Amino acid sequence: MKFRSFPKATPLALACATLFAPLAYAQDSAPVKTLDEVLVTAVHDHSAVQVVTDPKIPRQPIPASDAADYLKTIPGFSAVRSGGTNGEPIFRGQFGSRLPLLTNGTQMLGACPGRMDTPSSYIAPETFDVLTLVKGPQTVLWGPGASAGVVRFERERPDFAAGPVNFTASVLGASAGRNDQNADLAVGNDQFYARVSANHSHGQDYKDGDGNSIPSGWDKWNADAALGWTPDADTLVELSVGAGDGWARSAARGMDGTQFRRDSLGLRLQKQNITPWLTKVEAQIYRNTADHLMDNFQRRTLSPGKMAMASNVKRIVTGGRVAATLQPTPALTADVGLDMQRNTHEGRSGMGMSYLNKPWVRDAKFANLGLFTELRWQAAPSTLWVGGLRLDRAQAWDYRNPASTGKRDESALPSGFVRWEQTLASGATTYVGLGHVQRFPDYWELISGKAGNVFATLEPEKTTQLDIGANWKGDHWQFWTSAYAGMVRDFVLFDYTSNPSKARNIDARTAGFELGSSYRFAPAWTAQATLAYSWGRNSSDGTALPQMPPLEARLGLDYAQGPWTAGALWRLVAAQHRYAKDQGNVVGRDMGASSGFGVLSLHASYRVQPQMKVTVGVDNLLDKAYTEHLNLAGNAGFGFPGNTRLNEPGRTLWLRADMQF
Repeated sequence: MKFRSFPKATPLALACATLFAPLAYAQDSAPVKTLDEVLVTAVHDHSAVQVVTDPKIPRQPIPASDAADYLKTIPGFSAVRSGGTNGEPIFRGQFGSRLPLLTNGTQMLGACPGRMDTPSSYIAPETFDVLTLVKGPQTVLWGPGASAGVVRFERERPDFAAGPVNFTASVLGASAGRNDQNADLAVGNDQFYARVSANHSHGQDYKDGDGNSIPSGWDKWNADAALGWTPDADTLVELSVGAGDGWARSAARGMDGTQFRRDSLGLRLQKQNITPWLTKVEAQIYRNTADHLMDNFQRRTLSPGKMAMASNVKRIVTGGRVAATLQPTPALTADVGLDMQRNTHEGRSGMGMSYLNKPWVRDAKFANLGLFTELRWQAAPSTLWVGGLRLDRAQAWDYRNPASTGKRDESALPSGFVRWEQTLASGATTYVGLGHVQRFPDYWELISGKAGNVFATLEPEKTTQLDIGANWKGDHWQFWTSAYAGMVRDFVLFDYTSNPSKARNIDARTAGFELGSSYRFAPAWTAQATLAYSWGRNSSDGTALPQMPPLEARLGLDYAQGPWTAGALWRLVAAQHRYAKDQGNVVGRDMGASSGFGVLSLHASYRVQPQMKVTVGVDNLLDKAYTEHLNLAGNAGFGFPGNTRLNEPGRTLWLRADMQF
């Protein structure tokens, strides 16, 4: 039996960077930038319609191993667990191409027909500087089909005002063999820079609150490098390359992920302050490749009579974007541009390792060309209007029948929105926005085996949604809320009541809200709370819309005094009685009602010196056995009945050190 190997030098390299980069910088007398004091337990709205946060800041539960884990800290988000890592993020009950995840403006699409390698599995949050979520169909700048919202992970241009070296690192150790290492090093001046971001994450099978072992181990690494040329403060040219790999066991799937290979290449250009009316021009091109291997014998013991099988799939995504920011008057700005993307999907399979001798066979190709414009008009000092229009041409090719290639061409898929934002005399802000998105079905809805023979018949999804929200701030308190109500024509639903399963169009209604508050009731003490709820109805069948997360609240208490911080997080999730049994999406399906639960977690930290902090935490302090409503069914290969929800981790202890220079 041959096992795929992974670079053993990665953890060592990260450890060396952690140890020696501070020494290399110790002789510089530039001031030290200290780490943020507060560990994140609930991410709050940044402005009227978006959330902005720093993914490098430690958070609870245990710091994230992928994008889905981190996004769960934002109210309205949940995730379908696919093992100890590589979960599927869901926002307001929506997922997949309804919620594009971008890294530095590029898109990485997974290759697995069952989304084992969801796009979030290729994102290491701590290697990025800024995470931005735009809720609902309230922007047209970042690609097609974003009916639920847009998530962007970005690396900012390094700032060397404090010295020629920027360095951050963290190490983590936890229960179930969890250990992470992260390092981010940038070296440069006002003309050039080089930046390397790398991470390694490992975990063994965890135990649930009843002491049962859940097959869920993983090991993954990522490394990205960028070379930048900045001849002046208004110009940037950056070349970037990246790679990653790993493996992951999953008690919920018939195969484990033996390889999650990622290769990325990109080039971007930015020029600002060109003329008084042309304030910015930017362009980028990129190529991202996902090479994913699944098998049923390298990470698990084969059941008697079972044959060793492997499936190797690949997705190659190439794309680009050109945009300009115009400012014809001081009160009016406009972003105009176009973006394009082309991706191909191919695969090979066989018994045991025989797949290596098989040729790659293409089964699908997709292409999209989009034109967009987004305007911001400051109608009055306290009144802002924002609106946008987008037109997409989507194409798809089906190569599964060698005798004839199927093709679809949707030449005009319009999207747009208009939003009114008002600043009140008290300083509070409020907004009302109406958006419409037409989303072309993606690979999983048109081609994957779970979708059935729907390539020629499945209609584009059409979402019209009203979004409202407000944000109030005082000297010691903050309160924010956002709510939405939408109508979806031709919603793509996966129906597992028939065998084989199939995707079909229905009409649906959605609604929900997120709200949160924080209050500093003493100089060292802050209380916070968030609440989120999502509702959906299948109007065509008169039933609940499946895969809707239940009502969830988070209550937090934080203490910060001198070098010490501490906090508690109590997560409360209600029972879910609205479900559509054996209906859902390509990832999961409703298995019936679910019970509510509450989980208590604690943490404390101490700043050893201005540039170093140590944090200790315990998640699920009471060792509760519980399951999430959104859940993959257990797999018989690990002894789980087909309709068994998998329990979450029991009590988890963790220790983390953060450094910044």
